[in-house]
Amino acid sequence: MMGVFEIYIKTHFAAAHTLKGYPGNCAHLHGHNWQVELFVRCEGLDDIGIGIDFRILKEKVNEILEDLDHRHLNDLPVFTRENPTSEAVARYLYRMLSERLNDERISVARVRVSETEDTGVLYWEE
Repeated sequence: MMGVFEIYIKTHFAAAHTLKGYPGNCAHLHGHNWQVELFVRCEGLDDIGIGIDFRILKEKVNEILEDLDHRHLNDLPVFTRENPTSEAVARYLYRMLSERLNDERISVARVRVSETEDTGVLYWEE
């Protein structure tokens, strides 16, 4: 049986958003220090025993987060047709990272996005 590794990193970004149609305070402009965890599935290791270098994961995630950090998410083209909820942000990060990372041995397994210490969402595709 072949072993599978799930490698992860944690990072964060700061951004504001509003939730149109929300029946409460979140309909008003507010911000979060969003926490992000990226989980990558690796089937086997490379020649030196690494699934994927943590540095590479951090670089790829940071490339995407640069577009989100210290922004009003509702103003970004990707969120003009939907509310930038935690769910939408997680799906966006998953898909953008999959485009940059996935190959024959490595694939994004899931992304976790948290608006607060106690609340968050996991997103993956089956």
